[in-house]
Amino acid sequence: MQWLQDPKQSNVSKWNNVTHEACTHLRKKRRKYLKAKYMNLKQTVQTGIGYLYRAINDFKKGYQPKTNTEKDEKGDLVADRHSVLTRYRNRVSQLLNTHGVNDIRQTEIYTAKPLVPQPSAFGRQRRLLKS
Repeated sequence: MQWLQDPKQSNVSKWNNVTHEACTHLRKKRRKYLKAKYMNLKQTVQTGIGYLYRAINDFKKGYQPKTNTEKDEKGDLVADRHSVLTRYRNRVSQLLNTHGVNDIRQTEIYTAKPLVPQPSAFGRQRRLLKS
């Protein structure tokens, strides 16, 4: 604020010192964070390669917030939690309470006949004689 109100050389140098310290602090924090992530990936390799790829993808993509939006009956997007939950509840009740459940017919289930004949003692002796 002093630099903005009175841009003297002393205030400019104070501003430069503060920004330099802030950048240095952030650089150290970033290095510490990346080192911790690297160690975590190293431990993930020991659990399995699939976990490693998932962790790498999460690291590359970064933070991605999830949105809970749903379309209502009119087609408008609804974002508040109560409306989304009521919409899910209505949809599930519609799916579970379908009409025409009594129309299910009984179907006959056929089993496959074995293609390989049952082994017999005579067939084994015959194979032994051929070889």
